Amino acid sequence: MPHIELINATASDIPEIRQLALKIWHQHYPAIISMEQINFMLDKMYNTESLSHQITFQKHQFMLIVVNDNVEGFISVHEVAPSDWFINKYYLNQDLAGVGIGSVAFSLLLKKLSPTTIRLTVNRQNFKSINFYFKSGFIIEKVADFDIGSGFVMNDFVMLWRKTKYTLE
Repeated sequence: MPHIELINATASDIPEIRQLALKIWHQHYPAIISMEQINFMLDKMYNTESLSHQITFQKHQFMLIVVNDNVEGFISVHEVAPSDWFINKYYLNQDLAGVGIGSVAFSLLLKKLSPTTIRLTVNRQNFKSINFYFKSGFIIEKVADFDIGSGFVMNDFVMLWRKTKYTLE
């Protein structure tokens, strides 16, 4: 297993986060959503101004997934209530998917946050990610559709992770 770290990102990391998002989304999402929707969402959520707003005003905490000293992914979270977190973004270079890096990063995230609950949304057709979240202890809490503008709708599951007395950290 390679050496994996979760490092807090700052505004100076925005260009790298943006480049990673462009790479990873084009690796992962063409089989799930249209290129038009991919480009719309990348333009909307990953432009420099939007990322800066997420960090500064929405208080999203971005963390870089560093694998053997190379940034290979990122996670963004925000605290909804004390110990109740929401994962906004969880992306890993797909060239490294399936070897346990995402699971190690999630374990590191649990240590950083000490959460009671974590929620996230995931596209209902994103079977690879859904299975990863199941393996990580999430359940499907509900089905939700989100109109994101320009005729695009996100058809998602809201998934929930809850700390239990059996949770490994």
